[in-house]
Amino acid sequence: MGKWNSKMLLGVTLATAMLAASACGGDSPAGGDSSGPKKVVFWHAMGGANQKVVEQLAADFNASQNKIQVEAIYQGSYDDLLSKLKTTMDTKDGPTLVQVYEIGSRFMIDSKAITPMQKFIDVDKYDLSQLEPNITGYYTFGGKLNSMPFNTSNPILYYNKDLFKAAGLDPEKPPKTYEELQQMADKITKSGKAVGANFAIYGWFMEQLFANQGAEYVNNGNGRNALATESLVGSEAGVKTLTWWKNLVDTKAANNLGRKTDDSKKAFSAGQVAMILESTASLKGLVDNAQGKFEVGTGFLPKPAGAKEGGVIVGGASLWMMNNRPDDEQKAAWEFVKFLTSPKEQAYWHINTGYFPITKKAYDEQSVKDNLKKFPQFQTAVDQLHQTKLNTATQGAVMGVFPEARQIVEGAIEEALNAKKTPKDALDGAAKDISAKLQQYNKTVKP
Repeated sequence: MGKWNSKMLLGVTLATAMLAASACGGDSPAGGDSSGPKKVVFWHAMGGANQKVVEQLAADFNASQNKIQVEAIYQGSYDDLLSKLKTTMDTKDGPTLVQVYEIGSRFMIDSKAITPMQKFIDVDKYDLSQLEPNITGYYTFGGKLNSMPFNTSNPILYYNKDLFKAAGLDPEKPPKTYEELQQMADKITKSGKAVGANFAIYGWFMEQLFANQGAEYVNNGNGRNALATESLVGSEAGVKTLTWWKNLVDTKAANNLGRKTDDSKKAFSAGQVAMILESTASLKGLVDNAQGKFEVGTGFLPKPAGAKEGGVIVGGASLWMMNNRPDDEQKAAWEFVKFLTSPKEQAYWHINTGYFPITKKAYDEQSVKDNLKKFPQFQTAVDQLHQTKLNTATQGAVMGVFPEARQIVEGAIEEALNAKKTPKDALDGAAKDISAKLQQYNKTVKP
């Protein structure tokens, strides 16, 4: 998420105030009954350019019928939104529909404050097979879809084809394994034109590199068979990954620019590093920024040679229905959810944000076909998603303390890269801290 300055916030506040003022006017759209359309409040965390896209989707839905009026309200970052939501759960002041990042899923289920989407799906006989199974898989627990996927991304390898060529590497062959990446990055650094690679210290990357080796991140089937009680971040998959990462930095094949993904992206766009890991949602921006300077290549996430079959976990967020709102309001919000999952709206969402379409038929839309011609790099992301084998590792870990766990892992990566601890000691320490937090959290969960 981008940082918000006070000017932008003021704009949002004014826009919200204006919306509130116009809502008080009580004009019901033509054709609405005397009490006016059913109002649905939708809280989201899409800032910057994506905020306009969300608002456009809500406006299009409102214009498409006259019984329901959706009000989309930006609530800051994912963390900010979740904090605000927690304060409204026992009141009548919260939203009907809310966007929560994927790592908030366990908390949302345990909160007992939601109506599972499966309830509306069953009543409506909504056909779930029209959605991407590797995306719905993440949000499915015990055979039930609890929330509707919305913005979905996964990480891919971005590389500078010109720097590959300059170092005598084949620009059409990105590295597939840790070992290949190390050799290629080393060659690029030694060419003297740029540093071979950079990975931002972001916990999401570690989670993904586990899944790509078919390795689970927490016990009890990645927290899907029962509540997770233990972190597995110190296991072989973790130690292997962090040792490789540290070795890249120690040998100058990669540099360490810290935790901010923005710093990693800027270095890539400036031609200072040849390879980075980044979300598929950054593709358009990275390709646009490189225009006239160099050609951007994309590859699958690397894995250790000989690793078990794996794949990527979907990142992003999904839509949750709050159960403290009246039934008719929840039903109205479900109509909006169905609208958002239609191929046409998913095509619009995908082209304007870079997130994946969650609906298979969106790929048949001409606009999506045209967009893939313009950004052929996105095909990598689509192929990587479709080639992922769905199992508990690639479905992704679920734990109620995920945001804290991610921070702890980032601290451990820093300790190892800065030679304060060995990769094994750093990750063992992180696993111990996360396991303690998990056990604390589990005591608070009502059975």
